[in-house]
Parts: sequence; C-alpha cells; structure tokens
Amino acid sequence: MSPPDAPHRRYVLGATSLAFALAAFAGRARAATPVPAAFDAPKQIDAGDLIIGYVEMGPKAGPAVLLLHGWPYDMHAFAEVAPRLASAGYRVIVPHLRGHGSTRFRSTQAPRNGQQAALAMDGVALLDALGVSKTIVAGFDWGARTADIMAALWPERCQALVSVSGYLVGSQQANMAPLPPAAEFQWWYQFYFATERGRAGYAANTEAFNRLIWTLASPKWAFDDATFARTAKSFANPDHVDIVIHNYRWRLGLAEGESKYDALEAKLAAGPPITVPTITMEGDANGAPHPPPSAYAGKFKGPYAHRLITGGVGHNLPQEAPDAFAQAVLDVAKL
Repeated sequence: MSPPDAPHRRYVLGATSLAFALAAFAGRARAATPVPAAFDAPKQIDAGDLIIGYVEMGPKAGPAVLLLHGWPYDMHAFAEVAPRLASAGYRVIVPHLRGHGSTRFRSTQAPRNGQQAALAMDGVALLDALGVSKTIVAGFDWGARTADIMAALWPERCQALVSVSGYLVGSQQANMAPLPPAAEFQWWYQFYFATERGRAGYAANTEAFNRLIWTLASPKWAFDDATFARTAKSFANPDHVDIVIHNYRWRLGLAEGESKYDALEAKLAAGPPITVPTITMEGDANGAPHPPPSAYAGKFKGPYAHRLITGGVGHNLPQEAPDAFAQAVLDVAKL
C-alpha cells in the first residue's frame, strides 16, 4: 500500500480497529463468484534494468493504455479491466512490477531497489522497449504513484492519467514528519518491515501476510480463495521480499536509493504538478490509508475530475469495480 507525501497525509481512517479486522479476517466468508480466466502467459522483454513480464491485449495500432498494479497485488488486478479496454480498441499493456510475477533483473548484481523513481523509470523503459511514444497511464497503490510520477516528469509520454487515491508522489524528507497516533497505527506494517524481524516474518509468511493486507485494505470485498491464489503466485518472484522491504525502508530513510535516480528524486521532492488530463478515484470502503481528495486536487493543473465509487469498494479498485475503472480510462482523454 502507498502513503502520499507528508503535506497531504491527512488520512481517511476507518473506524474499524485492527483487532476487529483480524477477527473478521479469521472468519471471513468467501464469495462463490467464479474467478475470471487468467491472462495468457506473459511475454518477456528487456527494458532498462529489467526483463519485464507483461501481457498485451487489443490492436497494436490502437491508442495505448499502461495499467500498473500495486502491492500486494499483480497484473490480475486488471483481469476484467483489460478486456473491456481492448474491446473498445485500445492497445492494453499490463506489466508485472519489479519483484512480482515473471519480471526479473537483467543482472544478478543490480541493487534490488524499490524506490519510487526506479519503478517510474521501469514504466518509461517498457514504453521505449515496446515502441510506444505516448499512452494513458492508470494504476492503484504503487501503480498509482508510478503513474503519477510518469505524468509529472514525462507529460509528453502520457496522454492522460487515472490514479486511485490521487497524488501519491512523496519524498524521504516529507516522510520524516511524524503523523498523529491513529495515522501511524495505520502504517503498522511499514514499521514492521523496518526491522529484521519484519523482514524475516514477511519472507516466512508472505502469502498469509498479503492475504491479511487484502482483507484490511478491502474490508467489504469477499474475494475467494482462487482469486487470491492466482495473484499469490506472483509473490514467489525471487526478488519480491527484497523489493518490498527496500521500498518501505527507503520511504523512511532507512535504506539508500541508487545515485542515478538522485536528480529525479530531487524533482519529486518538490511535489511537481500534473498537467495532463486526470481522473482520480476512490472507493467508499478503502481500508488503506489515503488522503481526502481536497488534499490533492490542487496538484492537478490540467482537465481534472474526481470519482467516488460506492458499493463497498476498497483499495483494489480495478479488481473490485472493473467497470468503473475501465470507464474512467475511456473517459479521461475526453476531459
């Protein structure tokens, strides 16, 4: 899950306590809805530091859409979104982020770096490798931050933006500011990951840990065992634990990034505005920390709209409300 920068860290906190959520997790009823068919086997392509696993749907000559997942999720968050967009004539590109699924590092010596600028550069490198000059970028959680950064720093590559939970660009310096106790409590796993016990615990219990996060972040989403199991395969990536732990430690200034990203991070620390047409979205039952729309609306200087998706929709909005997410992508370029 993805914290925004400190100036906008006024979180909408759920009234449900963690203890109550844990109890609900233990006895949670599972939906009987069949799991949609998985994507075809991912293709692999050299892109920057990575060999990126991705799926592609729709006509190659169509306008491009890049769909970016978050943690702890994978490309299957878009399993129902991608076909909708492809049928509308879009070239839909859905990668596994570094540390997930079939994406691998090209070098065994490369730092297993999860900092925000690295993930954004992965997105740009993928576009370059595929010969895509311009695309709509859309995502949630880590993917929303990555999409935000791409739109902010490379607007010439981004036709438009769809971002769940709005403007999530941050910096190590901004994240140094303490939050009110209730907000800090929401980030329990970030502090857990800051310890070696947390690293060992995540490595030993990855699937159980991530299933708990799914439940806390989307308390009204009755996902079934097969839906989670399909995504859980992506956590077996050999770099998964390293990337996740580094991502959260880097945010708190407990791990260094790579110097080649210093110039980009300096730009991001200034909180650059986003000028491309944008739709931000939020579910009415998002159990993850997230800022209110009023905290970030001013960051979007181009055509802009915000949509609240009702009906018990949580943090994984594309998978929980695929029609609404796909419609936002179809609408955003028309703003």
